[in-house]
Amino acid sequence: MTKGPISSFIEEHYLHFNSAALVDAAKGYVAHLDNGGKMMVTLAGAMSTAELGKSLAEMIRQDKISIITCTGANLEEDIMNLVAHNHYKRVPHYRDLTPKDEWELLENHLNRVTDTCIPEEEAFRRLQQHVHQVWKNAETKGERYFPHEYMYKMLLSGVLEQYYEIDPKNSWMLAAAQKNLPIVVPGWEDSTMGNIFASYCIKGELKPSTMKSGIEYMIWLADWYVKNSSGKGIGFFQIGGGIAGDFPICVVPMLYQDLEMEQIPFWSYFCQISDSTTSYGSYSGAVPNEKITWGKLAVDTPKFIVESDATIVAPLIFAWILGW
Repeated sequence: MTKGPISSFIEEHYLHFNSAALVDAAKGYVAHLDNGGKMMVTLAGAMSTAELGKSLAEMIRQDKISIITCTGANLEEDIMNLVAHNHYKRVPHYRDLTPKDEWELLENHLNRVTDTCIPEEEAFRRLQQHVHQVWKNAETKGERYFPHEYMYKMLLSGVLEQYYEIDPKNSWMLAAAQKNLPIVVPGWEDSTMGNIFASYCIKGELKPSTMKSGIEYMIWLADWYVKNSSGKGIGFFQIGGGIAGDFPICVVPMLYQDLEMEQIPFWSYFCQISDSTTSYGSYSGAVPNEKITWGKLAVDTPKFIVESDATIVAPLIFAWILGW
């Protein structure tokens, strides 16, 4: 594969420590795909607000990703950036903000994620009216869907096109919807849209059963894993930690131990990008070898960990994989 300027720079300069781990992980990812493997990418944190879609969307379009697991925040925040980007406010001096400064942001309907404030009216409320209609239509028909499926319906309907404020090719959710890429969203209830859905249920306007649950996501994922893990198998590329990583990786020990599928393959590649320090009792800070004891990875599974900021590392690894 021809290397572009970014990949060439990485090859020339990223030779030691975390930079070398980045290269090793990227080469391992490419080798896994070249050998016929599939890859799950998991998104924790606020990677959508960090505009990872600029590279992630192309990864999806070029079939470098077979399935995504993400938090409810990442699911919705990519769409928020798509429809309200011009109203976001950057706060580069966020470390210096006082509680009073933070309160003023709240009063201005700006919800801060590190150095970036999401505009409540243009982002949350703009989406709310349209996604509520999708939820209501399904309930009226007696239909039930997963959280990401409702988002796909909204995106593919075209109702949001009037609001687009970025080039739509930079929206990973739009790219995923157009490919009908499988997505798993554990713990969706703690997202803004999850809270809004719950509020409609409390008011009696919607039924909780209209939204498929996390248990149903796990049941669906188990079936998908069994059907897709033959041959080279499925790799696991984890950005950050938390539920986005812990939920899907557990499908293998569940199949092996609880469903007694003793021939089920382990994850066949593993990489985690995290700035969480190695620690006691922390999932995000657990080294890959600990996952062997839980029946998630095999002794010979290629394992990589890049201890750095995912907003820096993930776009570089994706650039390498895409040959940029």
